[in-house]
Amino acid sequence: MIMKTDRRTFLRAAGISLGLPMLESFGAASGQPSPRRMIAINQDLGFIPKLFFPNGEGRNYELSSYLEKIADHRDQFTVFSGLSHPGVDGGHRADKSFLTAAPHPGRASFRNTISLDQLIANEVGHETRFRSFSLSINDSRSLSYTQAGVEIPTIKSASELYKKMFLQGDEKAMRAQVERLKRRGSILDVVMGQSKDLNKRITATDRERIDQYETAVRSLELRLSEAQAWETLPKPKVDVEMPDYPSDKQQFFEMIRMMNDMSRLALQTDSTRVITLFLGSVRTPGVDFGDGRTIGGYHNISHHGKDEAKLKQLAEIEIGQMELLNELLQGLNEVEETNGTLLDNTMVLYGCHMGDANIHNNKNLPVLLAGGGFKHGQHLAFNSDNNAPLANLYVNMLENMGLDQSKFASSTGTLTGLS
Repeated sequence: MIMKTDRRTFLRAAGISLGLPMLESFGAASGQPSPRRMIAINQDLGFIPKLFFPNGEGRNYELSSYLEKIADHRDQFTVFSGLSHPGVDGGHRADKSFLTAAPHPGRASFRNTISLDQLIANEVGHETRFRSFSLSINDSRSLSYTQAGVEIPTIKSASELYKKMFLQGDEKAMRAQVERLKRRGSILDVVMGQSKDLNKRITATDRERIDQYETAVRSLELRLSEAQAWETLPKPKVDVEMPDYPSDKQQFFEMIRMMNDMSRLALQTDSTRVITLFLGSVRTPGVDFGDGRTIGGYHNISHHGKDEAKLKQLAEIEIGQMELLNELLQGLNEVEETNGTLLDNTMVLYGCHMGDANIHNNKNLPVLLAGGGFKHGQHLAFNSDNNAPLANLYVNMLENMGLDQSKFASSTGTLTGLS
């Protein structure tokens, strides 16, 4: 009789390398499905609209020049038009609302809400060593926000991410980290005790606030407990060297490539199931193509004013980013799992919070969704004047992750045609 073993536990315990086939002992014969995952990527200067959006609708649409760069995966992605977040304005500042849909991010009174990735992480994060990864390039802002609307700091280099995932500290360092986690837990015990004392002498409104606070503290306690358990387990070993992440901000494409590779490894080793990546184009002084060509002033070029020379340069940069997306999709598609490929089991959301960076427009956002087992191979076109809520797509994605969530932010339902 063959004893069934959880594949993820075995990989971590034995420290073996990537690339193993799905073996019967890991549940392949029993049909145990692979976990669902999500990567959300924001290219924060968007795309030239006429080069991104396709002609035609449905399955017989004509690929645009940009979508041609991912044509090999046509049956594995859906492109959308006529989507945006109602009430989200402010040009560049709308990056804060890309995954939250919180309105008016440019106002001084703005308060953010929980992001799509963190809502998912709250449900599935306990099953992996890391609840989620918030990544960025060139010191850009995070896409990830807690339930209280607090921005989650990003990991800013692929080498830092590699160390976090795969480099094991010595036994002394691990013990010290466990002790730190325990001390944080004891502090929370004191805080909880104080809140219970307060409950006896406060108003009903204040008691409701305290209840919310205690819920947040209990959630943090649970995460600390989980972190203590993971700290004593060995990290996975991989046949991949730590990337030599460039310090030159103009090596934008190489930075993206390395972050994409590390993201794939993070999912492949089941280190996490939720990733966000902010590409930070605004803070990119120029783009080195790696072949001797460099285009400077990326942000300035995005405000092209229909200047033909600038438009040509901008198109070159944007084509390069679509080619990098193609590499990511190909890499995910090459990893075989129990039921399909890593791409089949991973939703890849790719888009921007601006429809046209040239005029700081936040309507008609360029968005596509790849993988995840949806019914792809189509252009879902919505009203270009009266946009459908992008949050409707997010509800589709939440359902795909197995969450019982019929509403998210400004959603009014789900997008039809994906299932």
